[in-house]
Amino acid sequence: MFDPKKILVLAPHTDDGELGCGGSIAKFCAEGREVYYAAFCLCSRSLPDSLPANTLELECKKATAILGIPAERLILFNYNVRELPQSRQQVLEELLQLSRQINPDLVLLPAASDIHQDHQTIHEEGLRAFKNTTFAGYELPWNNYSFRTNFFIRLTAKDLNKKTDALRAYASQSHRNYMQEDFIRSLAKVRGVQCNAEYAEAFEVYKFIC
Repeated sequence: MFDPKKILVLAPHTDDGELGCGGSIAKFCAEGREVYYAAFCLCSRSLPDSLPANTLELECKKATAILGIPAERLILFNYNVRELPQSRQQVLEELLQLSRQINPDLVLLPAASDIHQDHQTIHEEGLRAFKNTTFAGYELPWNNYSFRTNFFIRLTAKDLNKKTDALRAYASQSHRNYMQEDFIRSLAKVRGVQCNAEYAEAFEVYKFIC
């Protein structure tokens, strides 16, 4: 039976990990597992001029703390949004270093079908860096034209509440339609129905090592 002790979540941008697998992160943390979160873009250029440049960095720290990730397991890089493809080799080196330092049992990363160029880079280089690790893609429906739901993590109402609380920490992003609580809860309900649970998150498995 697969029982990962160390989980690494790869987020191209702050908030991607919470959106794609925030409930699972909360579940893993509550179970006492070691969860690490690496975000590659702090997205300061995407903010309006009225907000401080470190707004999303601070929001990410707050959100991941709500989910239960200790501050020392949050790794923040500062690549520019939409420029990860140009930094592909450097990103790979960062991922290889994370692989050596953390040696995770499970890596969660953007799905293969994700159309965002930064997400594609993290997915593709993640497959290279963690080729001897179990890894799966998380779901971001607005970026996924197709998604194979072949792995589910069941969530409790408490897990889902932690996810919505964490996403509320991203006040600067609250205007986005995919940040709305009714959407987050509805998707979790759909995925729950598909695996005979109250709520769930769905993933694509690319390699399973047991």
